[in-house]
Amino acid sequence: MVRLLSLSGSLRAASSNTHALVAAGMLVPPGVVVEHYNEIGELPHFNPDLEDKLPERIVDLRARVNRADGLLVSCPEYARGIPGSFKNMLDWLVGCPKFSGKPVALFNTSPRASAAQAALKMVLETMSATLVHESCVTLQLLGKQTDPCAIANDPVSGEILRKALRAFVDHIVTTSSESARTSQ
Repeated sequence: MVRLLSLSGSLRAASSNTHALVAAGMLVPPGVVVEHYNEIGELPHFNPDLEDKLPERIVDLRARVNRADGLLVSCPEYARGIPGSFKNMLDWLVGCPKFSGKPVALFNTSPRASAAQAALKMVLETMSATLVHESCVTLQLLGKQTDPCAIANDPVSGEILRKALRAFVDHIVTTSSESARTSQ
């Protein structure tokens, strides 16, 4: 069983980013489970002085990241950058012991949001995440119905997500098989 954790950078209830991640959860191959993390807006402000006694929400977040075989990320762009709440979450994950090497797929729901995607890639690479480039895709959702079912059933968006998810899961399975062989 492959476990994925989805992280939306948007706090909006009707976010196309969140909806794209929910649609991805509907399209994963058999043997894959997606958990959607919806508490980014509830996280305390990052404070490195709390590293020795982490707030409970951060302990929970890190435990979910540690359990996940890979992360699905979709993040909007605000003022040509990463939204503050999402960057706050990433700052808390810097000290997460199992984050280094964690496979990440990035979904962009707006082709005009290239600055945030570039900044997000830079931050994730700095954190030593493994960006699975075949799984980093842009969905053309601008002006379209963006509820999860519409995205999943759209012939273009649905197929883009299916291909990205297959490549992502293949990467995770191949990498974990290789790790198991080398550790024996």
